[in-house]
Amino acid sequence: MKKQKLSQGLDGGLGVNYFDLLSEEIVFSIIDFLGPNPLDKKSFSLVCQSFYTIEAKHRRTLKPLRTEYLPKVLTRYANVTHMDLSLCPRVTDRSLGVIAGACGSTLHSIDLSRSKFFSGAGLLSLAVRCVNLVELDLSNATELRDGAAATVAEAKNLERLWMGRCKMVTDMGVGCIAVGCRKLRLLSLKWCVGVGDLGVGLVAVKCKDIRTLDLSYLPITDKCLPSILNLQYLEDLVLEGCFGIDDNSLAVLKHGCKSLKKLDMSSCQNVTHVGLSSVFSCTRCLEQLTLAYGSSVTFDLADSLNKLHMLQSIKLDGCSVTCAGLRAIGDWCGSLRELSLSKCSGVTDEGLSYLVMKQKDLRKLDITCCRKITDVSISHITTSCTALISLKMELCTLVPREAFGLIGRCHSLEELDLTDNEIDDEGLKSISTCCKLSSLKLGLCLNITDEGLAHVGMCCVALKEMDLYRCAGITDSGILAIAHGCPGLEMINVAYCKEVTDNSLLSLSKCSKLNTIESRGCPHITSLGLTAIAARCKQLTKLDIKKCYKIDDAGMIPLAHSSQNLKQINLSYSSVTDVGLLSLASISCLQSLTILHLKGLSPSGLAASLLACGGLTKVKLHASFKSLLPKPLFEHLEARGCVFQWRDKEFQAELDPKCWKLQLEDVLQ
Repeated sequence: MKKQKLSQGLDGGLGVNYFDLLSEEIVFSIIDFLGPNPLDKKSFSLVCQSFYTIEAKHRRTLKPLRTEYLPKVLTRYANVTHMDLSLCPRVTDRSLGVIAGACGSTLHSIDLSRSKFFSGAGLLSLAVRCVNLVELDLSNATELRDGAAATVAEAKNLERLWMGRCKMVTDMGVGCIAVGCRKLRLLSLKWCVGVGDLGVGLVAVKCKDIRTLDLSYLPITDKCLPSILNLQYLEDLVLEGCFGIDDNSLAVLKHGCKSLKKLDMSSCQNVTHVGLSSVFSCTRCLEQLTLAYGSSVTFDLADSLNKLHMLQSIKLDGCSVTCAGLRAIGDWCGSLRELSLSKCSGVTDEGLSYLVMKQKDLRKLDITCCRKITDVSISHITTSCTALISLKMELCTLVPREAFGLIGRCHSLEELDLTDNEIDDEGLKSISTCCKLSSLKLGLCLNITDEGLAHVGMCCVALKEMDLYRCAGITDSGILAIAHGCPGLEMINVAYCKEVTDNSLLSLSKCSKLNTIESRGCPHITSLGLTAIAARCKQLTKLDIKKCYKIDDAGMIPLAHSSQNLKQINLSYSSVTDVGLLSLASISCLQSLTILHLKGLSPSGLAASLLACGGLTKVKLHASFKSLLPKPLFEHLEARGCVFQWRDKEFQAELDPKCWKLQLEDVLQ
């Protein structure tokens, strides 16, 4: 109607639609400016016939929810180059045949990383008919065997291949791929536990153009290492969890891998500084090094880094760290941009302070769970590393509340994680001067109130992610300040903020870009607040309203009507009944459903809802329903690609946040 009136206004009632006079190039430019909401392009295409046709020509990527609509969809979208089927739980050989026939040589990339039910026959259709296919993601295809891998080898132009967790594939299958796909530049074999030295060796010998190689958790030994490290163009190598590699394996390496820029040897527990020194001697172009959960970071290990003059990033998460090791990293002649010491035992004020005073160009620092540091470290960090853009310091329990005010010195901060610390409103006031903040995590910070959030809302206008999990001092006033001052907010967590009411959701509904709301354990939130969110937050994809006891069917109906992008919802312990649950079937994107302890839910109502929600891939249910519903129902839903997770947890009353925190500390100790 609006389009009809507009065209009449433009043509004086002559019936000419001036939209149709725009050139295809101009309309393409208009489409490029549309937002990420998929409904925007759909609305755009309905303006007029020419827009409908041009939008179809413009689209290069498809991400369908169900494969049964593919024949009709592909008839309209004939220029698709990238097909993402990760939202389709059931992809059969017939579906892949339809794609291969419709797209042919136009298709360059296909993502099957979360799909099941296809075999080598379907993959062969893609390989033979889509001759320009350069990218294929088969991650999590746990049932694929060597025969299917052999069909992949027919894709002669393939450049990027992901096969993570293809646990049934062996050296034979990977060998076929190596022989057939000589143009491979990226190969991920993470958790392909049936692949060993032979298969990896064949890849290294046959695929000379490999740039990125992920061999995480493969049972490889020193036999294939020389050929890997002799790859002329290799830039990114991941050997995480390769327990068959030790110092002796690495000691033989004297040449090769001069092109390597990224190396991950996390959880290689049999490798010490001796073996690493051998690697570093022949990989002097390294820029990123990950040694998480490996050997102790001593002076000897840190000193070996002196050979790496181009190193910019070191990740040592979970390692035992010595003061001498940290000092040696500080004295290293390079200029670090990123350092991660998350969950490292042994990090003290002395070692950390010395390091940051030497490495003043740090941009990212992670000291999560470094429980021995105090305000001394924070003072040195904020004085020396003023250009930080990311600081993560969850659970640094010895840092006093006064020290958090020092963080305001780092005006370039974009990401700040202060979860479970002693920060108060004065600290937030100082941090609010970091006007570039886009992510702020304050979960379990029990000393902050609405006053502190008011400062954040007033100054941090770029904020996109806000975590206030179990912040007991927060009320509607604080949430209003955030919603009013941060219109670009995309994610907020107010779980167990028990003073939050519908007024908070009403204010948040003005943040049109919100895609994730976690409000579990907020007993004062009702269907009224949820209705406001549904009406205005069209990009909502994840909603957690567990233990929002006052939310009932009256909230589900507007949600089903307006939130067509919703993919994941947790309704546990709410007052939703059969009627409300069944209404959610109209949300075609809905994939994950958690429904524990719904008193108004009957077996027949649950069965009807599960059948009606055709896109479900994961459902979490109480174990009592397992015997109340017919077995053929579960078999039918599982054949559609739905996975059931059963829980037998009894109802638990909520603890006061301080009591809950004390219990957690007891467990951690």
